[in-house]
Amino acid sequence: MELRHLRYFVAVAEELHFGRAAQQLGISQPPLSQQILALEQELGARLFERTNRRVELSEAGRLFLEEARQVLAQVEKAADVARRAQLGELGEMKIGFTSSAPFTSKIPKAIHAFRQRFPAVHLNLMEMSSREVAQGVFDESIEVGLMRPMPLADGLVATELFREPLVAVINASHALANGAEQGVHLAALAHEPFVFFPRSYGSGLYAQLLDLARQAGFSPHFAQEAGEAMTIIGLVSAGLGVSVLPASYQRMRIEGVVYRTLLDEQATSAVWLVQRQCRRSAMAEAFAELLTGQVQG
Repeated sequence: MELRHLRYFVAVAEELHFGRAAQQLGISQPPLSQQILALEQELGARLFERTNRRVELSEAGRLFLEEARQVLAQVEKAADVARRAQLGELGEMKIGFTSSAPFTSKIPKAIHAFRQRFPAVHLNLMEMSSREVAQGVFDESIEVGLMRPMPLADGLVATELFREPLVAVINASHALANGAEQGVHLAALAHEPFVFFPRSYGSGLYAQLLDLARQAGFSPHFAQEAGEAMTIIGLVSAGLGVSVLPASYQRMRIEGVVYRTLLDEQATSAVWLVQRQCRRSAMAEAFAELLTGQVQG
């Protein structure tokens, strides 16, 4: 039995006339009659009661019609699912992001807009370090990533979404907290203990801080390490040192902490959208297009 047999049967059952059904199907009447007869022989059941003047469904045909319609509807649904998946309109998309990415308002707006446009696509959002994001896109465990700049493997491509200033995170009782509202140079923190991400964490900010400090003429002393920016800010509030973070973290108002813009040249941090250079899914393409339009618009 083939799907065309079911389509032929349904057409005849709805028209109750072989000639009109054949016209609807775009075939001639004799082959249609032969296919219906072959279907009946395969089923071992008479589907139609035929006379010279009329065609009627038999009891077996009436019951078979309901089942045949369900089968054809399910086939059409399956085909629609495949088409929509190919177009990126349903399925699941895994997105890796660094903890600082959601603090920029346009990225959550873009994610919300994507969910509105593609409600059947489940977004699986996973917080990672920048190194883990890059590795996840490379080994295809995630579709796209939002990360801070760091070296990428061959086969990955990055689009810079935006840049933001870096800020010094200082305890409110520190001497630099007063009278430095316009900002500070990193050299002013040369003798301060730093609270920062571990080198092994894979943050793109680690190498940048070392480079900026080198340009300022010192090597930072890391007195305390923490894997979460929230923890870093909390430790600064507790008086355990200073830190440097992207300016978007200023939205986190924690008592006992002030933020001062770094005045050093190149004291900015970018957020990258990272994708595979080849074999991108339609969902990833749609998300990237919407995100770049939202952020740059």
